[in-house]
Amino acid sequence: MPETFSPSPFFPDPLPPELLARRIDPALVPYDVSSDAPPFDQPIGQDRAIEAVRFALGMNGPGYNLFCMGPEGTGKSSLVRRYLAEAAAALPVPQDWVYVYNFADSYRPRALTLPAGRARQFARDMDSLVEELRHALPAAFEADDYRQQRKALEEAVKQRQEQALDDHRARAEAKGIALVRTPMGLALAPEKDGEVLTPDDFHKLPEEEQQQLKEAMGILQHDLEEALRQAPQWERDKREKIKALDADTADRVVRLEIAERKEIYADCPQVLDYLDQAHADLKDNATLFLTDPQEQDPQDGVPPYLRKVGDEARFRRYRVNVLIDHDGATVAPVVMEDHPTQPALVGRIEHRQQLGALITDFHLIKPGALHRANGGFLMLEARKLLQNSFAYDDLKRALRKGEIRIEVPGGAWGMWSTQAMEPEPIPLQVKVVLVGEPATFYLLSEYDPDFSGLFKVVADFNTHIDRTPETVRDFTLVLAEMARQKGTLPLHRLAAAKIVEYGSRLAEDAERLTTHMGDLADLIREADHFARGARQEVISAAHVAEAIDGRRRRSGRIPEALQDEITRDIIRIETDGEAIGEINGLAVMEVGPNAFGKPSRISARVRAGRGEVIDIERQVDLGGPTHSKGVLILSSFLAHRFGTMEPLRLTATLTFEQSYGMVDGDSASSTELYALMSALSEVPIRQSLAVTGSVDQFGRVQAIGGVNEKIEGFFDLCLSRGLTGDHGVLIPASNIAHLMLRDDVVEACADGAFHIWPIHHIDEGISLLTGISAGEQEEDGQWTSGSINRRVQARLRAFAKVGALDDHGLGDEPPPPRRGVRMEEEAARRRRW
Repeated sequence: MPETFSPSPFFPDPLPPELLARRIDPALVPYDVSSDAPPFDQPIGQDRAIEAVRFALGMNGPGYNLFCMGPEGTGKSSLVRRYLAEAAAALPVPQDWVYVYNFADSYRPRALTLPAGRARQFARDMDSLVEELRHALPAAFEADDYRQQRKALEEAVKQRQEQALDDHRARAEAKGIALVRTPMGLALAPEKDGEVLTPDDFHKLPEEEQQQLKEAMGILQHDLEEALRQAPQWERDKREKIKALDADTADRVVRLEIAERKEIYADCPQVLDYLDQAHADLKDNATLFLTDPQEQDPQDGVPPYLRKVGDEARFRRYRVNVLIDHDGATVAPVVMEDHPTQPALVGRIEHRQQLGALITDFHLIKPGALHRANGGFLMLEARKLLQNSFAYDDLKRALRKGEIRIEVPGGAWGMWSTQAMEPEPIPLQVKVVLVGEPATFYLLSEYDPDFSGLFKVVADFNTHIDRTPETVRDFTLVLAEMARQKGTLPLHRLAAAKIVEYGSRLAEDAERLTTHMGDLADLIREADHFARGARQEVISAAHVAEAIDGRRRRSGRIPEALQDEITRDIIRIETDGEAIGEINGLAVMEVGPNAFGKPSRISARVRAGRGEVIDIERQVDLGGPTHSKGVLILSSFLAHRFGTMEPLRLTATLTFEQSYGMVDGDSASSTELYALMSALSEVPIRQSLAVTGSVDQFGRVQAIGGVNEKIEGFFDLCLSRGLTGDHGVLIPASNIAHLMLRDDVVEACADGAFHIWPIHHIDEGISLLTGISAGEQEEDGQWTSGSINRRVQARLRAFAKVGALDDHGLGDEPPPPRRGVRMEEEAARRRRW
C-alpha cells in the first residue's frame, strides 16, 4: 500500500535572510536614549511565579513556606525580595528577646520577651540596678542602725559566754577550785587562800582533802565541757541572726530598686517574674556588693586585671544579654542569610578565654538568622543551605517544632558528651523562602520526605517570555532601568534593540525572550566598557555587537583548535565533492557555560545480511540510550517503507568517524538515515552540505536543540576554506522559529554564498543532498523510476535474493554467526554446511 505522505517539493528553497535572525523594529523601543526612559520596576513574563509568591506570603498555616525555582540569573531573588518587603510592611514589628540568668539552674538560661524596642532599655535598667546596689548596699551596711544591731547581736553572744564562765568560776571557787585560762584553753586547778596550788603543794594535802578536790574538779570539768559545747551553737545562732539582719537590711534597699523597675515593666509578666527571682537572689547574696575592688589592698599580690575580671564576674548574673532588639524598626524583619551554616541559622554559644581556660555563660549566646527573622521572613539559597552540615536538618526541626533551639552543631545527633548550656528555646513564627535551581527542588521533593510538608508552595520562574510588541517595549524599559542602576552610559535605541535580539538568541527562540537578566546586565556593562574606551557618551549597537563578539572570542580557543585540526585534515571533514554513504553531521559541544557547533563525519556501509542496522557506537558502549533509540527509529522507518512486501535482508553499520567519546541524543538520526539511503542507493551525497535533525518512524524530520550553534559551526569551517555558494545546512523546518544567527552568517546567506534549507520530511532532504528526486510510491508499491527510493528498493531486493539463496544453501559463503547462538550449535551448523 503506497504511503499517504505527500511532501512539499523535493527541492525546497533556502530560507530568506529575514527568517534567519528576526530583527527588532527600533520603533518598538520607547526612547531614543535610555536616560529619557521613565522608571520601570514591573516584572515581565512571571505572572504564575508572582501569583505563587503572593499566595505563599498571604498563607498563615503551617508548612506554607516558599521555594522559588528557576535558573541562576533570572532575577528571581530580587523579585522575591521586593514582594517580601511589601509583605513585611503590612506586618507588625515583632517582640524583642533577651536571655537572663536562671537562678534555679545556671546551665539553662531563661528567654524573656519584651515589646518591640524595649530590650535595650531593660538591659540598661538592670545595669543601673547593679550600679545603684554597688553604692546603696555598702552604705546600708555602714549605717549606724545596722552597726548597732549587729553589735548588739555580737555583744549578746559574748555576754552569754561570759556569764556562763562566771557561773562556773563562782561554783568552782566555792569548792576551792580556780578556773584559769591557759594557752591550751580553760582549765580547773585547786586553790588555797586565792592561790593556785602547785602539784607539790597539792600532794602535801591530806588524802581525804585531795580526794574531795578531785571529785569536785571532775564534776566541774563535766559541767564546763557541757557549757563549752553550747558555745558553737551560740555562734551559729549569732550568724543566723546576723544573716537575717543582713537579708533584712539588703531587702529594704533592693526592694526599692526592684519596685521602680517592676513599675516600668508592669506590662511584661515574664520580666516581673524574673525581677522577683532577682530580688530573692540579691537579698541572699548582698555580700557580693560589699567588697569594693578599689578598697582592696594593692599589696595583696592580686594583679589588677584579675581583680577587674573578678569584679565583673560577680555581677554578670544580674545583667541582661539582648538577643534581638527591634528599637527603631517600623516593619517586620526581612533577613537574607548569605552563609547559612548551622550556627548562622539557629545561633551559637561562644566561649572566652580566661586564665588559660575556655568559659562561657548566658552573655555569650549569640542570635542566628532565625532569631533575626522571627516574626517576619527569612530568605536562603537552597544550594548553600545544603552544602553546610546540619544546617538543613536544624532548619527543618525548627520549622516543625515552631521553636529555635540553640545548640552546638551535631548536638541533636548526640555528637557531644560534655556538659553545655541549654538555653531556653524561643517560639518561632517565620516564613522561610528558599531560592534554588529546578534540579535542587526536584531532588529534595524526591528524596526528602519532610520537604513537601514544610515547603508547600513553589514559585516556578519562567526561563523565557513571549516576544510580542508589548513585551519588547517592557523589555527595553527594563534594560534602561538596569543601565541606570549599574551606572553605565545610557543605551541608544538601536543598542537596546540589539540587546533584545541577543535575548532571543539566549532563549534559542526568535519568538521568545530570555529572562536571564543577569547575563544581559553583564552585556550592558561590557558594551559600556567599549563605549567608554571609544570616548562615547552613549552605548551604540556597534558597542553591543563588539561586546558579543568579544565574548565569542574569549571562549573560542577550543572551537578554533578543533577547526584547525579539521582544516589541516587531521580530522577528516569534506566540504566539497560527493561521497556515497558519507555525510556531514552537526553536534553541539558544551565547555562550561559556552556551547559551539562541531561538524562530524557519519558513514554507513551496507551488505546482504539478516535485516539489522548495527550502531557501532552502541556496540562499544560509546552510544547513549537516546542515540540508540534514534537508530532503532530509523530502522523502523526503513522496515516499514521497504520491508512490508518482503523481508529486509541487509546488514548495515553506522558510525561517527573519528569520534572517541560518548555520543548521545537523536539529532543525528535523520543524518544517519540519509547516509544509509545513500549507501543503499549507491548515489553520492554532496559534501558541501551538513545536516541536523531527528526523524520519526514516518520519516518526518523533527526539531533539535542548538540549531544556531550547529549552523555557525559548519559555516565557520566553510568560511575558513572559502565559501563557494554550494555550502549550506539542512535543518528541521520546525526549527525555523529558533533561528537567531550571527550577522555574518545572515549576510553570507543574503549574498547567496551560504544556504539554510528547512526540511519537513526525509524525502526532501535526500533529494536535496543527492540532486535526485526521492520519487513517489505508486499503487503497486513501486517507486518512481530513477528515484532514490526506487534505487534503494532495487538494492534491497537484490539483497533479498542473496538471502534466499543462503536460506537454501546455494550461496558462496556461510552466513555470519548469529548473536546469542551457543558455540556448539554454531559449530554443528557449520559442519552441516
